[in-house]
Amino acid sequence: MATIQKEAGNGSRSYTWLLHIALWAVLFGMPFFSPRPGNPLHGGVNYSRFVPVLVSFFIVFYVNYFLLIKRFLFTRRFWSFILWNIVLIALVSILVHLVFEYLYPAPEMRPPRPPRTLLNHLSLIVRNSVIYLGIICVAVAIRMTGRWYQDENKRKEIEKITAETELANLKSQINPHFLFNTLNNIYSLIGIDQAQAQDAVHDLSGMMRYLLYESEQPDVSLSGESAFLNEYVKLMSLRLPEDRVKLEVSLPKDSDTRIAPMLFIPLIENAFKHGISDSEDSFVNIDLHEDEEYVTCKVENSFFPKDDHDRSGSGIGINNLSRRLGMLYPDSHSFEYGRDGDMYRSCLKIKKK
Repeated sequence: MATIQKEAGNGSRSYTWLLHIALWAVLFGMPFFSPRPGNPLHGGVNYSRFVPVLVSFFIVFYVNYFLLIKRFLFTRRFWSFILWNIVLIALVSILVHLVFEYLYPAPEMRPPRPPRTLLNHLSLIVRNSVIYLGIICVAVAIRMTGRWYQDENKRKEIEKITAETELANLKSQINPHFLFNTLNNIYSLIGIDQAQAQDAVHDLSGMMRYLLYESEQPDVSLSGESAFLNEYVKLMSLRLPEDRVKLEVSLPKDSDTRIAPMLFIPLIENAFKHGISDSEDSFVNIDLHEDEEYVTCKVENSFFPKDDHDRSGSGIGINNLSRRLGMLYPDSHSFEYGRDGDMYRSCLKIKKK
């Protein structure tokens, strides 16, 4: 996370300084493109008389940019911000006046200017104040825009971390849920066939390795996920009465398609949990396939709802899956499930990336 933030920050600062350079390049280059008629400012003394004014702009801009905006505007001390800018403008105006008075004396050949009236002085002060106000507004706009981008990046980073944390929590719920259902099945086998129960424990250890190592990756191959599902179906079908349960399974064997792990197991878990009866004929049909655009998992099973006292799994599988899909594939999946008479159907389609 720290590396991402650092790279984003450096990129933002680079663009900001490019904007600063472009702004001052335009201002310092203005005399070369907009000379006064009959009095060009292409260089020499004429251009040098323009520099102190630009330096005053520079001072007003960066005193605001680095100091006043951060200290007063960001802390909502607006009157202090205004007061300090009045003082700043007065100081740089006096400084510019002194520079022109003592460093740039009027040429002797130039006819003397008529004395300025109070109205002339007020007009000059207002004009200069408007120019400096414009410079301050530009500094505020750039600084506030930069801060908005920083705040927005922080907000997005916080949202990302929150989403990743929630996703990790949802994913961590799968393992105990899956393990609970599987151990229930193995426990029931112990009293029927101890040899099968031992084989089941061995198969479970292989599945747990997949959970611990492969499923911790952000995505896995569809063939790897299919192999895990196949082992789970094999384990769950050990104690099924073949004469009363019809089981059909179709899983892809060779596929390089990448997909988030452990998305289909809740559908298959629910099918075995709610689709098998101890006394009636039942069925479970599992079909996982892909085409050019989608990976589709269809599960159909007979429906024998558990009573209110059965807390196995606590019903968290489907809700968990829906939330994970909303975070992993927000606009590229469809998920339909529900009862249809004596049958329960679920269909999950995920668009390939």
